[in-house]
Amino acid sequence: MRFFNFRAACAALAACALGLAALAQTGKNGRGFDKSRMDESVAACTDFYQYANGNWLKTTEIPAAFPSWGSFNILNENNRKTLHDILEESARNTKARAGSNEQKVGDFYATCMDESKREAEGAKPLAPYLARIDKVNDLKGLEVVITEMHKAGLPALFNFGSSPDFKNSSMQIGGASQGGLSLPNKDYYSKTDEKSAKLRADFVQHVANMFQLLGDAPDVAAKNAQTVMAIETRLAASSRGPIELRDPTTQYHLMTTAELATLTPHFSWPDYFQGLGLPKDLTINVAHPEFFQAADKALVEVPVADWKTYLRWNLVNAAASALSAKFETENFNFYGKTLSGSKEQLPLWRRCVSASDSNIGEALGQVYVARAFTPESKARMQTMISNLLAAFREHIRKADWMSDETRKAALAKLAAFGQKIGYPDKWIDYSRLNVARDSYAANIIRASEFAQARDLAKIGKPIDKTEWGMTPPTVNAYNNPFRNEIVFPAGILQPPFFNPEADDAINYGAIGAVIGHEVTHGFDDQGAKFDLQGNVKDWWTPADLKNFQSRSECVINQFSSFEVEPGLNIQGKLVAGESIADLGGLAMAYDAFQKSLEGKPRPANIDGFTPEQRFFLGWAQVWAAKDTPEFARLMTQGNPHPLDRFRVNGPLSNMPQFAAAYGCKAGDPMVRPEKDRCQVW
Repeated sequence: MRFFNFRAACAALAACALGLAALAQTGKNGRGFDKSRMDESVAACTDFYQYANGNWLKTTEIPAAFPSWGSFNILNENNRKTLHDILEESARNTKARAGSNEQKVGDFYATCMDESKREAEGAKPLAPYLARIDKVNDLKGLEVVITEMHKAGLPALFNFGSSPDFKNSSMQIGGASQGGLSLPNKDYYSKTDEKSAKLRADFVQHVANMFQLLGDAPDVAAKNAQTVMAIETRLAASSRGPIELRDPTTQYHLMTTAELATLTPHFSWPDYFQGLGLPKDLTINVAHPEFFQAADKALVEVPVADWKTYLRWNLVNAAASALSAKFETENFNFYGKTLSGSKEQLPLWRRCVSASDSNIGEALGQVYVARAFTPESKARMQTMISNLLAAFREHIRKADWMSDETRKAALAKLAAFGQKIGYPDKWIDYSRLNVARDSYAANIIRASEFAQARDLAKIGKPIDKTEWGMTPPTVNAYNNPFRNEIVFPAGILQPPFFNPEADDAINYGAIGAVIGHEVTHGFDDQGAKFDLQGNVKDWWTPADLKNFQSRSECVINQFSSFEVEPGLNIQGKLVAGESIADLGGLAMAYDAFQKSLEGKPRPANIDGFTPEQRFFLGWAQVWAAKDTPEFARLMTQGNPHPLDRFRVNGPLSNMPQFAAAYGCKAGDPMVRPEKDRCQVW
């Protein structure tokens, strides 16, 4: 785990990515939406999500290997097939130049697919780490092993890695944050409802099963599982929850080694830093000081033998998917079936494609973009981004709730936005990563060590602004608040999000709203706390900030009223950033689309739908998705993105433009009274 590198920063702040949990089929008519998916027996003004997707929802079954199925999954699977072709070709090419990306990609994938070798190895790849844990007999030895695990990129107790300096975003510093939990967040350890209690019991049984696979006798494994649960429950009690983790202003505490010694008197940070190959006198950001105080106390109060059990669990839990089938299957049985609701594992080749993308994604991505992303697509995206930025600029200028002082700062931030489209200009150099056909687990370990070393090497150096936080085939997009940039990997710039055959109305409703979503993230309840240079800084007047917070509270209250299942509602404060971004993104995209029509003949209706109606269909159909009940609960309890049906109906119910497009009247469910209507940007 690498704490405030970009990906970990986004995970902690929960405001970076579009959060695409599910994907939709390209329209059969080539126009970007499929009328056969619609259920026109439902009025658009009653439930637009059902109107746009109802027949698809009725006839679609979630594939057994997925907890959720929709437009995002479909595009992701299409991309995965392209990657599969590349990897199969590379694996067959045993004459690729040694050290080349093609050799590394081919060998990595080949070892992942070699089931017989993985079965023969079993848990043997973990033997060196297990031996080190076994030799620990005191607190100092425990600290050394934690350091060694972190150096290898393995989780243990807390997270550490490079981080943008919140107050000087041009520099990378070290960052330490809470960690050590195997369940999604702290609430899973304390909620007392029947489903939560059952999930904890299932987790303890899963841990026991994994210990048995490592060779523990059943009674010993059961006892060890209880030990793990006790330690994690203790750590969870001093951890912050998902909503608390969304506030960057409370996660910046620069500390010298002297201050760290006071914070955690039983843990030597100079020795830890030295073990990672860093200067012993490093000043770092401790995101969650209260967690480290509690963890330090636990280090001396919990017996060393129990910590050794906990570290054994951390190791096997992290490595399970790289080991033999019995480990991988047991891991899936809990995290896939019990926690998420999937009924069966993905086929091995699909798992190996995903692993290749996760571990050597930019080596694989170079071939992917050559096949799947054209210069014409990039140029069209650049045009759309320019139009969306212009629309947002007008909204800032016309915002009557904002003073000229704050407006000037907002416009300056917007003007400073960086843009990344498709793929990096500078690729990761994998020359120091050794990939061979000896062992899949060995390749995974070496890739983890390589990624961790690369991350730690950034500490104390200027930010590399060319770096990407997602690989090119990724079906997603993000806003990086520390760099004030928006990023759109090639993976999402495919139908249905970006369809060269579709008319502009569909594309503006789909990828246009995605662009607007990421732009708005720079000005949502989190992004608004970062200035144009990516520093956490208050650039608001007190009165303007109060107005902004009042408008944000409107969105929070709306989403808090949405019921997922009896007794479980959306957490408005958790999804505030994404919901503000959806609302703002749609408003910007709609205005940009209208602007694009100026000076041109009005587009004709298609299949009986006006351009404005097609715009909203473009948005609604990319969010078509079906979820297992388990996945819906998982998302609701910890993910900052609302479930898809709420992402459609929620923002549209606030838009007079939508009501006008479909002739909705006051009192219709999709029309909020003006006094209850939310508009932030």
